[in-house]
Amino acid sequence: MLRSTCTRLGRERLATCLRQTSTLSLLASRNPPIDVHPEVQDALASNKPVVALETTLVTHGFPYPTNLELGIALEKIVRDNGSVPATIGIIGGRVKVGLERSQLERLADRQLNPHIVKVSRRDIAPALAQGLDGGTTCSATLIFSAMAGIKVFATGGLGGVHRGGENSMDVSADLHELTRCPVGLVSSGVKSILDIGRTLEYLETLGVPVISYSDSREFPAFFAPRSGYQVPWNFNDPRSAARMLYTQWQLGFDNGALIGVPIPSEYEASGAQIQAYVEQAIAESEANGVSRQGKEATPWLLNRIAELSKGISMESNIALLKNTALVGSQIAVEYQKLTNHGKMPSDTAPSIITTSSSVPLSEDIAPAGLSYPPVKLLVAGCAAVDLTAVSTEPAESYGKHSTTPGQVSFSLGGVARNIAEASHRVATSKAWNFSTLLVAPIGNDAFGRTLRDGMERLGMRADGLVQTEKRTAVCNMLLDYKGDLIGGIADMNIAKDFRGEEILHHIQQHNPQIVALDGNLSSAALQTVAEHCTRNKISTFFEPTSVAKATSILPAIEKALSHSGQESVPITFATPNQLELAQLYRVASSEEVGLTSCDAWWTAIDGFALNDAFRMELRNIARQTTPKSTTNLEFLVDHGTIQMAINLLPFFQHLIVKCGAQGVLVVMRSRSPKWFQRKTNIRNHLVVNHGTNGESVIVQHFNAQLLDNIVNVTGAGDSLVGALLAQLANDHAICGSPEGLAEFIELAQQAAALTLQSPLAVSPALSHL
Repeated sequence: MLRSTCTRLGRERLATCLRQTSTLSLLASRNPPIDVHPEVQDALASNKPVVALETTLVTHGFPYPTNLELGIALEKIVRDNGSVPATIGIIGGRVKVGLERSQLERLADRQLNPHIVKVSRRDIAPALAQGLDGGTTCSATLIFSAMAGIKVFATGGLGGVHRGGENSMDVSADLHELTRCPVGLVSSGVKSILDIGRTLEYLETLGVPVISYSDSREFPAFFAPRSGYQVPWNFNDPRSAARMLYTQWQLGFDNGALIGVPIPSEYEASGAQIQAYVEQAIAESEANGVSRQGKEATPWLLNRIAELSKGISMESNIALLKNTALVGSQIAVEYQKLTNHGKMPSDTAPSIITTSSSVPLSEDIAPAGLSYPPVKLLVAGCAAVDLTAVSTEPAESYGKHSTTPGQVSFSLGGVARNIAEASHRVATSKAWNFSTLLVAPIGNDAFGRTLRDGMERLGMRADGLVQTEKRTAVCNMLLDYKGDLIGGIADMNIAKDFRGEEILHHIQQHNPQIVALDGNLSSAALQTVAEHCTRNKISTFFEPTSVAKATSILPAIEKALSHSGQESVPITFATPNQLELAQLYRVASSEEVGLTSCDAWWTAIDGFALNDAFRMELRNIARQTTPKSTTNLEFLVDHGTIQMAINLLPFFQHLIVKCGAQGVLVVMRSRSPKWFQRKTNIRNHLVVNHGTNGESVIVQHFNAQLLDNIVNVTGAGDSLVGALLAQLANDHAICGSPEGLAEFIELAQQAAALTLQSPLAVSPALSHL
């Protein structure tokens, strides 16, 4: 690969290519604590324009919540002008090249997070070593931009030579970073509190190009468009600036360039008055000793200037920051046009610097030239290889410390993967025009390659798989001669360590209608994704996977309920079995968690208006018997299954409880007029209760399909869930009527029955339903 890349570059670029490749390889071998956001990573890998943004302005530059609003606004401006924003900060001792909204909020709120540090080059290693949160200054942001291969960085004021710097030697590290970071720094000049003339002289000594982004060569003065100092060059359009940066890359220069963008003209009039306040604040800082406090002096001065100007300086500061973000994005777009036109290979390897060495495999996995229908369903969680051992002998023949005769088979598995395959097969059988995207981690090993290749052979999308350096998940199961599970080992740590940010990247890219999450994901990942989906009105579907993992969704529910004004139910669908339902209820109602005593729970329960008539109707259902059996449905009431499900309805809008051979129980809430017009029908195992707020509570039991030739029970539940999801992706309102709900459950039970009769985790017969 290196040889072919260098051949394309030509001899004049060979040395640069070798130098860059060896540097990135060295970083990868050292496993640096740097995480490139999947969106930024994808943009860098596919030659899309990216603009870096700093976080010191968020952590130390502006008061809360102005700082948060500004950080969000700058990212939006970059996006609106055609580039991908990469806000750089430090979270928990890891550098983040690209932040999630929650991470930006974490850095912005210094009242909740008072120990955030301001990080320049000298502070990087100590801050990371101590696991701190930090806002990156101009110099630190330049460093990480260069590491990630980002060519444009937009900010407000550059650091420089302080007033009296010829005696104090107080010179910002920002200037030296411009000599070793090949990044175009788009700035409104140097900070107003500095010595502009000496800063420009020092940059000339360092050999850093300084450009005035205007019709004249006069350098801007932060709050004012003109400083009185001339620089050698000026450009007044983004393409010219981009061409300069591109030429530097062609020549293999290691230095960056400073592009000074004047403040918008409408703020020019207030510039002179603000400068007077600057002089006053500087005099005060010298008198009270603040000027001798190093990096703490700058935020003090900016706050004091804001006080003196009664907010005018802050308004101007925000305006110039937004302006540089706009210009920076325009330059990045033009720079990328030049690189794409010249067929310049990316001189970065962003996949080398990522969380847990994880790399989205979209380019490597997706078959060339293959186009898929739009993604309506995204399934996130575990993809695994199943090793299944089935004994051919009765249980009494088993012995310790010995083997048992039987058969061993190998198949693709993992809860999320099984669900995605089942959905894919059902959608294919019905000719529904949508894709199911599986987002799951796989290892860089034989099992990972087997999963990837196997999914492609099934015609499934594999561009949501994420390769990591961890082991691919493997589930080793032992079944008895009847096909019932005896025990086994599940190595699923790779899914537990999977980040919610990886999943969000694909959600944001594909905008699905429904997101399904399996319980193998960590509580943190579930919370991240659930919060995003709630905020963006995307339906969520939780499959607990086991009793031990069923409660992993509760922190996400607790977080959702803590938001004032929360109107929607935190999780749209959940599919526990009876044991998982009981565990969910036990933990949710415990004193430690207390979800069933919060105000939102009481409000919901009161709105249901459940009365004695409703309880009697439930008892009447419990007396019903199932077909071809004398067994009645008393377990639904005697075991508390219905009662627990109703108590969980404030958290889950639809609970579809898998009862094994005893069928499926649906307990849900609906505002559909078709349900509000429906009455209880004991013969159909249906109870409908109409609340006081126009909402109905529906309880309905569906009998299981009776089968004699059961081969394997391990994948039936996943097939049922996959069929449910396929129908929801095709018709999101299918549960809005009694007829739709019956159709919904019937098709899912058919899918489960087919898998019960198959040795595979998902029966191929689902493709012919």
